Amino acid sequence: MNWETSFTQVFNVKYPIVQGGLAHLAYADLAAAVSNAGGLGQITAMSLPDPDELRKEIKRVRTMTDQPFGVNFAIGGGRRPYKEMVQVAVEEKVPAISVTGGNPKGVLDLVSDNNIKTLVLVAARRQAEKAEELGADAVMVVGQEGGGHIGRSDTGTLVLTPQVVDHVSIPVLASGGIVDGRGLMAAFALGADGIEMGTRFIATKECVHAHEAYKQEILDADEEATVVIKRTLGAPARALKGSWPDKILELERQQVGYYGLKDYISGKANKRYIHDGVKEEGFGWAGQGAARINDILTVEELIQSIINEAETIRKKWGM
Repeated sequence: MNWETSFTQVFNVKYPIVQGGLAHLAYADLAAAVSNAGGLGQITAMSLPDPDELRKEIKRVRTMTDQPFGVNFAIGGGRRPYKEMVQVAVEEKVPAISVTGGNPKGVLDLVSDNNIKTLVLVAARRQAEKAEELGADAVMVVGQEGGGHIGRSDTGTLVLTPQVVDHVSIPVLASGGIVDGRGLMAAFALGADGIEMGTRFIATKECVHAHEAYKQEILDADEEATVVIKRTLGAPARALKGSWPDKILELERQQVGYYGLKDYISGKANKRYIHDGVKEEGFGWAGQGAARINDILTVEELIQSIINEAETIRKKWGM
C-alpha cells in the first residue's frame, strides 16, 4: 500500500514514522536502523559532550545508512549553549533537524537557508502556529500521554492533534501514547500526516544504550506505571514510577525549587538507571503507551509490524 503523506514528501522518507530524540539513548545505531527501515531516525545532539563528538556521531550514521536522518536539539532550560552544536549539523549538511523543549527560534534561525528540513515538538496549538511562523517544515504534537517532557496542560493527543491540524498548514505528526499500527491509523483519523514515537523505540534491539532492566520495566508496565514529575518547575515530564521519582515528588511537595531538585532530576540520575540499571538511584522516562509494549524487536521488525497492522485496518475500512 502507498504510505505517502505530505510529511514523507517533504522529508523524503518511505513511512511517516519519526523516532523521538530520546536523551542519552538516540545515537547512530538506533537512528540508522530507523532510517534504513523507512522512517526518520534521529541522533540526540545535546546528550553528547561537545561539537566534535556530534560530528563523529553524524559521520557514524552516514556509514550505516544512506537514507535521510535527523539531529535532535533538546534546548529546554537554556542552561547549555547549543549554537556550536547546531553549526556542526549545518556544516555536515544533515537532512533534518528537530527542536524540542524550548523556543525553537534560535535553532531555526541558524538552520535557515541551508536546505535542512526542520521539525518542532509542540504541546499546544499556539506553539504550533508560532513554529510555522518561524519557518518550521513540520510540527510534532505531543499529548500528555507522552514520555519525557510534555506540555504544561493535561491535554491529550486525541484532542490536541486535530486542534493543531486545523490551525497550521505544514505537516503534523501525532505523538504521545502511540506505539503500533492502531496508533498510526488513529493519527491519520485525527488529520495528522504521521507519528513520532519515543518509548516504543527504547524497547528495540538497536537501542543499545538502554539497560535491559529499563527495557524490561517498559515491557512490564501497565497503564498506571508512570508518573509526572517536575510540575513545580513548569516543565512536567513523565517517568516510570519508582522510589527515586517518589523522592522527587516529595521534594516538590516541600516546594524546594530547582536547586533542591537538580541532583534528583539531573542527566546523571537519569543515566544511573537507563544506562546502569540502578533504579534506586535514578529514573527513566516513559509514556503511557508503555502499557501496550510487549516485546523487544529489531527496528525493522517493529516498523514492519506497525505497517502490517495499519494495512489490515485500512483494508477493514475499505481504503
